[in-house]
Amino acid sequence: MPIARLRPKTRASIFRLGRRRRRGWTTKVASTVMLLAVPRDGELRPPRKIRFATGPRARLSIRSRGQHVPFFEDLYHKVLAMPWWRFFAYTTAGWVGTNIVFAILYSMEAGCVANAVGFEDAFYFSVQTLATIGYGAMAPATRYGHIVVVFEALVGTLGVALIVGVTFAKFARPTARVLFSEKIVCSVRDGVPHLVFRLANWRANMVVEGQLRVIILLRETTREGETIRVPRELPLVRDRTALFAFPWVPMHRIDEQSPFWGGPSALEKLREQGAEIYLAFTGLDETIGQPIHARHMYRLDDIIWNARHVDVLTIEPDGGRTIDFSSFHDVEVLGDHSAIPWIGS
Repeated sequence: MPIARLRPKTRASIFRLGRRRRRGWTTKVASTVMLLAVPRDGELRPPRKIRFATGPRARLSIRSRGQHVPFFEDLYHKVLAMPWWRFFAYTTAGWVGTNIVFAILYSMEAGCVANAVGFEDAFYFSVQTLATIGYGAMAPATRYGHIVVVFEALVGTLGVALIVGVTFAKFARPTARVLFSEKIVCSVRDGVPHLVFRLANWRANMVVEGQLRVIILLRETTREGETIRVPRELPLVRDRTALFAFPWVPMHRIDEQSPFWGGPSALEKLREQGAEIYLAFTGLDETIGQPIHARHMYRLDDIIWNARHVDVLTIEPDGGRTIDFSSFHDVEVLGDHSAIPWIGS
């Protein structure tokens, strides 16, 4: 059975979200949202696996201008924030550079290192001294050689302590593995439309006292003509969860107090204000016993109206729970978006 191309009118279909075209079939739903339709009945969908990745939606894109920051200012924070590959690249470059400098110092006085001939042997002796290996074949033979060894031993001791300490700090820093759905859905609950988010604990452990805050950032102009950015918190039906082990679907009730209330005119106003939706999650990781936090950003085009997230939690006969992450980003379109009360009013 081929993949459906048109939006269904009478029966619900599962829509898999994606940025790329697959097999040349795409469909457009709810304004510039590109979805791939996969029928619920008929042929089974090929299984897929998703991987956890911290994308640009989890980071704030902030550029600075006119700011002079010396390289060694706030160096500890810079080292903790940089990726591992860059940290190891800088460490390796610093280690090689330090040995080259001391090899040059040893080469400045011939015979200051016994059994060392040329720059190459001086470099090897520097490596042995810096790493406190000491094979015994080469050793300082003059006062000048002993003085240089003293300074290199001091540099090696401090360098090893700093590198080990920073490496442990980077490795032991608590991090969150919270998976946010790629899209927000708007569905009707008890006759009232709700914005529904979904997040899951990527790790197979327990996060206690989880809390989620949702903020919509708006651009407003004051009476004096000054443009400011105003954060407005969206109240959730339930913003806390005592145990965060299963997928969580926090909801924002769209009523007269919500900025989304009012139909197409409200959405158009939000677009003019450059609205962005930010999610901030905090909790206590039970495994490491430390607080963790995660964040994510959505745009208005990430909202799918009159739809719901596909269920990914299955309760097994033995009482166990199974989470199907392969369908975590899938949504099910329930009908036309005009069927939502606040849009159709």
